[in-house]
Amino acid sequence: MVGIYLSGTGNTKHCLQKLLSILDKDAKMIPIEDPNSVDAIKENDEIILAYPTQFSNVPFMVRDFINKNASIWQDKKVFCMTTMGAFSGDGTGCAARALRKHGAIITGGLMVRMPDSVCDNKMLKKTLEVNRQIVRDADEKIEKIGNDMHNGGKYPQEGLSFFAHVAGLMGQRLLFYNRTTGYSTKLKISDACVGCGKCATSCPMQNLTISDGKAVSNNKCAMCYRCISTCPVKAITLLGNEVVEQVRFEKYVG
Repeated sequence: MVGIYLSGTGNTKHCLQKLLSILDKDAKMIPIEDPNSVDAIKENDEIILAYPTQFSNVPFMVRDFINKNASIWQDKKVFCMTTMGAFSGDGTGCAARALRKHGAIITGGLMVRMPDSVCDNKMLKKTLEVNRQIVRDADEKIEKIGNDMHNGGKYPQEGLSFFAHVAGLMGQRLLFYNRTTGYSTKLKISDACVGCGKCATSCPMQNLTISDGKAVSNNKCAMCYRCISTCPVKAITLLGNEVVEQVRFEKYVG
């Protein structure tokens, strides 16, 4: 078994790590952007594919990875796991349908609510204690489901049904469909940028470069919010125009 994941602010990485600690303590976790991820899938029969839901959809980076590596999925048993700030609908089903087209066997789906990772939207912000409780609830859910999977082979099917598909479509995906059909070109970098390079180092798409002492976007943003949450001067925004809170999973532990 191997876990392949996209994680911007650490939520998805934590959830996958907790699930694998129950299912297979020896299983490796590999970021989807790691060149070794493709070989890891080839070498394992069971895959957990974990990612954050974006607008009730699978991130384009994940979809692009699935389709570009179409030949590696044949007869692989894939469990889809998504994290979400509020609503997912069929966040797991979106990836599952793409994987089935390439011959994968979908074993189940799990959708876990985690603290919102959008750094530049006031409406989505919650207090520290509320976010800590969300993490505790998520851990409890993963532990219960993980034990059911490990001990009884009972795999959840969250987000994989027809009704979940309709909920995802009507909930957000149709309204925001244009935001998930490709990489985003909306990343904004203000004059506050000091050219430190932390954003370029952290970006899973290598979308950011430093030119003339300032970060520059190459219009291939995965909308993971990793750069926005780590910029020391809060110079980067995506959906909003101001960084309200830099969110990292580590803030909610303790």
